[in-house]
Amino acid sequence: MPVELLVIIINLAILLVAYLFVHPLTAGANINLLLLSDTGASVTSLLVCGSLFWGSGVEFNLIFFTANWFWFAMLSFFIMELPFIRWYMTKHNIELP
Repeated sequence: MPVELLVIIINLAILLVAYLFVHPLTAGANINLLLLSDTGASVTSLLVCGSLFWGSGVEFNLIFFTANWFWFAMLSFFIMELPFIRWYMTKHNIELP
């Protein structure tokens, strides 16, 4: 299994758990609590990926350039999160201030 796919599967699992279970319980319709809870999900992704790839020297392909595990995990998490947060904010009628 390519390492990029492994990180994407990890991020997808974290996002599904966060947006289907954790965020509704901890944040509800409060944007500040949602951002705090989402920071925890992002940190969880970095901790899991870091425990697998820290110091390994593995390079990840980001189409136009390569990156280390940190930047690949962070960027892929952010990109994958966009549809989730849009869905969640629409479902809970959350508007940005």
